Amino acid sequence: MSTDQIFVPPDISQHLIGPISEWHWIEQSLVFAEISRIAYLSLSLSEPVLHRAGITEIQFVDRDGAQAYILGNKLDLIVVCRGTEPHEWNDLKADANALTILAEIGRIHRGFKREVDDLWPMIEQAIKENQRPVWFTGHSLGAAMATVCAGRCKLSSIPSNPKSLFTFGSPRVGNRKYVDAVKLPHYRWVHNNDVVTRIPPKWLGYKHSGFELYLDSQSRLRPLLSWQRSRDRFRGLWTGLYQGKLDYLSDHPISTYIQAIKGCWHKHRQGKVFRQPSVVVPE
Repeated sequence: MSTDQIFVPPDISQHLIGPISEWHWIEQSLVFAEISRIAYLSLSLSEPVLHRAGITEIQFVDRDGAQAYILGNKLDLIVVCRGTEPHEWNDLKADANALTILAEIGRIHRGFKREVDDLWPMIEQAIKENQRPVWFTGHSLGAAMATVCAGRCKLSSIPSNPKSLFTFGSPRVGNRKYVDAVKLPHYRWVHNNDVVTRIPPKWLGYKHSGFELYLDSQSRLRPLLSWQRSRDRFRGLWTGLYQGKLDYLSDHPISTYIQAIKGCWHKHRQGKVFRQPSVVVPE
């Protein structure tokens, strides 16, 4: 396989070749969701898959339980942060520590900032001389960390500038001042009743960043009004209870995001038009 190819999910029949920036955003989303799933694997398990997909540079960074992969080839560089591991105490502390703390601009979640503070010197060293587009991605805690990393990259003095940020099941990260200051293309996927996307609460001063891509109770990508979304979330909750599961939790795993986005990808392949969203936070 050509080293000009970036990661190809194993169950996608057609290879995605060339610079990531030339792909449709639905294709980008599916690939980054798959990469976010691979980030949960150990280096020994992830390396063979990534090498087969044409990733020639694989660096795993880990400090005090905060972890990320830095992946690349001749065309692109990807920073993917690892999400919450239920048996990792450091991850659980980061998720629970909802107090805000001063960031470069504004205030962000204390626990998420601490995780990134552990990793950022290693990430910065890896990307500061890079001339390729840099992409950030992650799921759950990894999504929050990727958001902070992308923001730090955007506001820092290093030459590398984030091309886009793709997150899946992300909690809120910072206050309005922080969100408004860090303007970069951000595709933020939310699956129906995923409870993680609703924390920390707004009344603590938190605000989501980026453009929300909402997957409804039937895993369809739909821009719904507030009252329509409330009705759809009730439908999803009721359907989940009927099936013996709690939708708030079952909508969160990265596998459910991949399955839903894969459905969008197939529709895109069949000719359905998915309009490019406005992914930069408005002025």
